[in-house]
Amino acid sequence: MSIRRLPEKLVNRIAAGEVVERPAAALKELVENAIDAGATRISVRIAEGGTLRLEVEDDGCGMTAADMALALERHATSKLPDDAIEDVTTLGFRGEALPSIASVARLTLESRVAGGDGWRRVVDNGALVAEGPAALAKGTRVVVEDLFARVPARRKFLRSARSEYAACLDVVRRLAMARPDIAFVVEHDGRRVLDVQGGQDRLARVAALTSRDLAENSIGVDLDRGEVHLGGVISLPTYNRGIADHQYLFVNGRPVKDRLLVGALRGAYADLLARDRHPVVALFLDVPTQEVDVNVHPAKTEVRFRDPQLVRGMIVGGLRRALDEHGFRSVQRPAEAALAAWRQEPVAPVPTAEPAAGFLFGAPSETIARVYDRPVRFTPASAPIAGRAEVAEAPPPDTAAHPLGIARGQIANTYIVAEAEDGLVIVDQHAAHERLVLERLRRGMAGQAVPSQGLLLPEVVELD
Repeated sequence: MSIRRLPEKLVNRIAAGEVVERPAAALKELVENAIDAGATRISVRIAEGGTLRLEVEDDGCGMTAADMALALERHATSKLPDDAIEDVTTLGFRGEALPSIASVARLTLESRVAGGDGWRRVVDNGALVAEGPAALAKGTRVVVEDLFARVPARRKFLRSARSEYAACLDVVRRLAMARPDIAFVVEHDGRRVLDVQGGQDRLARVAALTSRDLAENSIGVDLDRGEVHLGGVISLPTYNRGIADHQYLFVNGRPVKDRLLVGALRGAYADLLARDRHPVVALFLDVPTQEVDVNVHPAKTEVRFRDPQLVRGMIVGGLRRALDEHGFRSVQRPAEAALAAWRQEPVAPVPTAEPAAGFLFGAPSETIARVYDRPVRFTPASAPIAGRAEVAEAPPPDTAAHPLGIARGQIANTYIVAEAEDGLVIVDQHAAHERLVLERLRRGMAGQAVPSQGLLLPEVVELD
């Protein structure tokens, strides 16, 4: 079998398999192009999870008709002025997104530069079907319709419209978190689902995209080590989730999903959270472009660091230091009205004999004499009482001297219920015991006082 050159249309479809895996991947490329174009407001419209229609409109610099034709060719980009790919600072740089999307969908590209005329090009599954003038404001509008309509093998493996929509919304949320200076609007099937204004600070944008309560239950992180800077917000250990869907990691403003960073995050919270609980974090790592490689995968969600141990140690140490500085701070204090309503439960009086069942629904008549109505009187002893006995109960301990409160009870042999100055505290006694053992071992290691015993037969341990 002889070797032949693949046609351009087939090459674009092969490349689209890596770049455009699902509607969320196509949306990510389009929004990144809008950000790189200097947009201050980006509008996204999604229909049926993105399989039917995706529309991204921005107010960026726009493109001329000649640039639009060039942008639809493979490996054509304006984001690499020279051949120094290791110095890339933009989100996109490969020049594959638009031609890859146009090869598996119907793509309509409209754009206008300031002071120029708008232009429109329509490409249907790799073939140019129409072009001409267009009326629009300065910026660019990209419409993707019928994604994978002519690639049934790829469309068959797509998830439900609801799952694809959730993936699209997560993509926009991460990019909006990375750029709080840009306004983002997302509509799904005609309903507005996300609207954040530009010019926000980082904490306000993160809280707006995750949970409003995060602003009151978070800790700021700001650490410099050489030319590497780590910033962002992390949640208190008591403010956590059952799934790790609110963990956002960024490297030089680029949303990434890196195992090194996720492992460092788990290491920072290892002694504070159970294995099935996850913190809410948004970490922004800024490193010199020469120290990180972003050209690892066409999706540009994976990175490689030149010194991964430095990055991991910085994340673990920075987060632990920030958590230690806040001591025993927990989720926000209850409202003052709730604290004012806190009262000690009064001691119930000794119950007296209850009337018969016939009087449950009405008051008994006073004229009827009953044996149980006769009062019982106790006569004092012949000798007068010389003094009053002291109260047998010990006075309650001072709650201020106990940070975790005073134990009041136990539930299911697992949880200790304690009363503190600021409310009720529930402690997992098994986890608390593990923490006490760990702290005792740490103090012993610091003082070289950990008891040890040599093994009769040495144990061989293999380390990575």
